[in-house]
Amino acid sequence: MDYRRLGASGLDVPALSFGAGTFGGRGPLFGAWGSTDVQEARRLVDICLDAGVTMFDTADVYSDGASEEVLGAAIKGRRDAVLLSTKTGLPTGGGPNEAGTSRRRLIEACEAALRRLGTDVIDVFHLHAFDARTPIEEVLATLDELVRAGKIRYVGVSNFAGWELMKSLAVADRHGWPRYVVHQVYYSLVGRDYEWELMPLAADQGVGATVWSPLGWGRLTGRIRRGAPVPSGSRLHDTASFGPPVADEDVYRVVDVLDEVAAETGRSVPQIALNWLLGRPTVSSVIIGARTEEQLRDNLGAVGWVLTPEQVGRLDAASSRTAPYPYFPYHRQEGFARLNPPLVACG
Repeated sequence: MDYRRLGASGLDVPALSFGAGTFGGRGPLFGAWGSTDVQEARRLVDICLDAGVTMFDTADVYSDGASEEVLGAAIKGRRDAVLLSTKTGLPTGGGPNEAGTSRRRLIEACEAALRRLGTDVIDVFHLHAFDARTPIEEVLATLDELVRAGKIRYVGVSNFAGWELMKSLAVADRHGWPRYVVHQVYYSLVGRDYEWELMPLAADQGVGATVWSPLGWGRLTGRIRRGAPVPSGSRLHDTASFGPPVADEDVYRVVDVLDEVAAETGRSVPQIALNWLLGRPTVSSVIIGARTEEQLRDNLGAVGWVLTPEQVGRLDAASSRTAPYPYFPYHRQEGFARLNPPLVACG
């Protein structure tokens, strides 16, 4: 397994991490994702650790906390061998203080996560969404207190807009509070919006990306094909409305090229889609998920080899989209391009 620095921090993380969203199986969304119990989770953790995958990601909203509970039980007795990443900030109930990132919510959420995970420290603690109602100073001061108390080691965010992340980093620098070192983002061959603003920001500010749903919300598993219905066993039947939207033709155009590259390399479609992400700027780790050992072992085959530049170019071209304003001038006009060279070929 390849290990990379998490943004500008000193923490090394595996190129592939394991997402525990399939653990627990509670609720309409996460129940459709999977219902992995403790025994099954231990086996998946065993396979991950044997392959060098040492970071495990979860959140308090995954199966109403059951994901953290199952993950905590699955790593019992080997806490020192793993990195634990979890998130808070999305609503976990209907009460006025059961959402957001106020001082009260952050402290209570951290304590609850520690209990469910069965640990005394969380390695990476993310804000799952930006809370516009709470002053950024209150959020960062509270995270600073939790770091100083030894309850969390590194702080990060997920699903922030560019201005939200940049303003937060500026406030942290002004007060000497911990900076966000990681941004957990949606990024895939059928969802490259991360590249327009968040990727350049990350490169400039030293914020590593950990990628969620790298297979486009289940659309790049190799089971979706042009001219064929979505397979009966696909979770897309139950979960498509929860995830990032994408046009069918955009999926088919990418899958056509993935199939070509799969035939050339002898690799699976998911392995190629994951390997493409591992070559992108600012990506520290790609979060893989699996309901079965077979799925997990296939995803683990995404490392240890590289696509050729020609294959990368074809995947880039198939997945390219016109950038929204104000980014498209930088990629369409030579003068803008000289002033603002893109990190990657896109748009």
